[in-house]
Amino acid sequence: MKSRTSRVFLFATIVLLTGTGMLAYEFFFVQVPKVGIVVGHWRNDSGATCEDGLREVDINMEIAQAVASRLKNVGYRVDLLSEFDTKLHGYHALALVSLHADSCLPGYTGFKVARGVHSIIPAADDALVDCIWDHYENATHLERDPLHVTIDMQEYHAFQTINPKTPSAIIELGYLAEDRELLNKHPGKTASGVVEGIRCFLERSAQRH
Repeated sequence: MKSRTSRVFLFATIVLLTGTGMLAYEFFFVQVPKVGIVVGHWRNDSGATCEDGLREVDINMEIAQAVASRLKNVGYRVDLLSEFDTKLHGYHALALVSLHADSCLPGYTGFKVARGVHSIIPAADDALVDCIWDHYENATHLERDPLHVTIDMQEYHAFQTINPKTPSAIIELGYLAEDRELLNKHPGKTASGVVEGIRCFLERSAQRH
């Protein structure tokens, strides 16, 4: 990671005029690998809301912040993006993952991951999705719920907006009713699953290149 994050790609000298002459300052700009995390429903609406007031957007934000912190700790730059963030237009990064939680309906449990159905880089997107499936399952011990992947997930608006060569995925982290203990009280477990899924994908991608 250090060899990648410390790669210098631009050198600049800034000259300041002072009363006694010129002072030159040299700056190195470092290329840092970037990941985008969309906080589902943030700055748009509350998402799913349970009868006791538990809101999806609050769950998404807490987990997203934990994901961002952990990725930064291992050398990545992270953009926390709102649901319809203007930065999403043409957004380019090593990966983008949108975090959501599912409904408050009783009797449902598990998580699901999807990529854009119209992707022009399906192999890369599938690799990202596969890594998230594996690592999120290992971290949380939630069951996979692929039968409930919806067309809304596969045609998620951000997939149509970002740079088409940015690998991307959306995850429903669990159900707010049956999985609330995990989502509400153990955000570290859910964040770990997302982070390790992203790192799995990025490390495999780096090896291929």
